[in-house]
Amino acid sequence: MTIEEAIKMALEYENNIRDIYYKGADQIKDQTINRFFRVLGDDEQSHVDYLEVKLIQWQEQGRIDSEVLKTSIPLKDDIAEGLDRVRSIVSEDLRGLVKRALVSALEAEIETSDFYKKMVEELPEEGKNMFKPFITIEEKHISTVQYELDSVNNSGYWFDFMEFDMEAISS
Repeated sequence: MTIEEAIKMALEYENNIRDIYYKGADQIKDQTINRFFRVLGDDEQSHVDYLEVKLIQWQEQGRIDSEVLKTSIPLKDDIAEGLDRVRSIVSEDLRGLVKRALVSALEAEIETSDFYKKMVEELPEEGKNMFKPFITIEEKHISTVQYELDSVNNSGYWFDFMEFDMEAISS
């Protein structure tokens, strides 16, 4: 795959994920949950914007300028605070809609992350350098969506840690 083909394919992935998040935001009117989906959608839109600039650079100059790819996804402590609010407000009626949106987003994030990992393995150095930061950001997105899904599911896990241990409680 050429660098140009990889950028075009990455644009398809990023547009798809962005649309999933914006659809979730449009369907869920609760302000806190809506904001969660909007922030992730906006972050994906920033990836689209970045990739569009890189595609033009490649097509016009045959090279890619190195620029830092940024993310607006907050730190774990900020996510934790937001999840506490979400746990307290998600009604049973809303829970199913939120779960479906999160599952779709998680699947798309994993697929996109896998694509970026493949590009880093296959592309020449210039392409590798452009796509490496995406791996870290997409993994952050995966973790964020998984945390939110675990919280909504009341799985007993949050940030990959067991919130409580039934064996410890019964002892």
